[in-house]
Amino acid sequence: MLLLTLGAAACATEQPPPDASIAPATNSPASLVPSPTPEPTAWPSPTSDPPVGETPTGSGQPTPAAMSSPDYGMQAFLFWREEVADRDLKLIDEAGFRWVKQEFAWREIEGAQPGIFNWANTDRVMDQIDSYGLNVIARVGVQPQWASDVYPEVGPPDNYQDFANFLGALATRYRGRIDAYQIWNEPNLAREWGNRPPNPAEYSEMLKVAYQAIKAIDPSAHIISAGLAPTTRWDDVAVPDTVFLQAMYDAGAAPYFDLMGAHGAGYKAAPETDPDVVANDPILNNYDPNPPELKRIYCFRHVEDVREVMVANGDAQKRVVLLEFGWTTDHRPDSPYAWHAVGDQEQAEYLVRAYKYAQEHWQPWIAVMSLIYMPDSQWGKGDEQTYWSIIYPGYPDLRMRPAYMQLKAMPKD
Repeated sequence: MLLLTLGAAACATEQPPPDASIAPATNSPASLVPSPTPEPTAWPSPTSDPPVGETPTGSGQPTPAAMSSPDYGMQAFLFWREEVADRDLKLIDEAGFRWVKQEFAWREIEGAQPGIFNWANTDRVMDQIDSYGLNVIARVGVQPQWASDVYPEVGPPDNYQDFANFLGALATRYRGRIDAYQIWNEPNLAREWGNRPPNPAEYSEMLKVAYQAIKAIDPSAHIISAGLAPTTRWDDVAVPDTVFLQAMYDAGAAPYFDLMGAHGAGYKAAPETDPDVVANDPILNNYDPNPPELKRIYCFRHVEDVREVMVANGDAQKRVVLLEFGWTTDHRPDSPYAWHAVGDQEQAEYLVRAYKYAQEHWQPWIAVMSLIYMPDSQWGKGDEQTYWSIIYPGYPDLRMRPAYMQLKAMPKD
């Protein structure tokens, strides 16, 4: 029996064309196997220096991009092919979405050596995004080889100051143009933390360093904490998102993010389904043997559990950015996702209903909801990410799926 997290799909990293000279970040999907819940781990707290104050936005200062409740976003893969990026940004714009989430992989920009930057693709991507009047969430992370000894695996740098220097350079170059920064991705999984046990205190320290580096250059930019993978596993391989988040608060992370990042896989359940129902229905939770309180993850509304942790820690004034959510149509018999695959029409309807549910029940605390995916054009039938996508991968062919057409027709306030 397999337990899958959205992280297995959502860790998709854009692949370069075959003749690209820089090797891409690779992050292979990995299934998480449920195991009995151990006693909670005690994590050390990082040093807790006072937060750097934000510079007031005044004359000549960029103003932060407003996020409505909810706001409409899609994750895209714009880095390697200009013509595909233009087509996909046009589709996002024509669908009435205002935000695009794009990975800015550190190893693709400062991969050669410290202080040597290749801005060619990022300049072009930012110009294209700006040409369509879209706002951007830059997902930052994926360390270069020189920054840590776990390369090519994804993990934190040996020296957080190296990451701060990269972020300072990025914020300087695109000050007032990158609207929001997502700091790392799914650090509650070992595969995103150098194959070491997830450590919320370490991530909190990284978040602090990143926040200070970006805000010193662009105080108007929104800083979003990493989206955490929904999982019931609790050991050296993975930690449940709400457990990891509480440990972040205990470690003093609250001053170092403006918005809370979250992931909201739908799994097999319709978007309106109560997490209590899912936790007690073996069909909806795939017969997961873990306690019911952990099995609430198997639905879109698990985001409400993330929100409850924020409120319990006095952080109710902040809002949530749903950095990844969706439903897969992966019915391949050998796919570990097949147990919770839905039909093409269900996928479309569930995505639309998810936005509607958030509009009716999550205001004012929900901000951007960024669905997955506007796909990488190079994905094929053998790539599990294909089945989360809202159009079919490929270029120059453009083959629509019901999801895109219904999202385009969906009313947006």
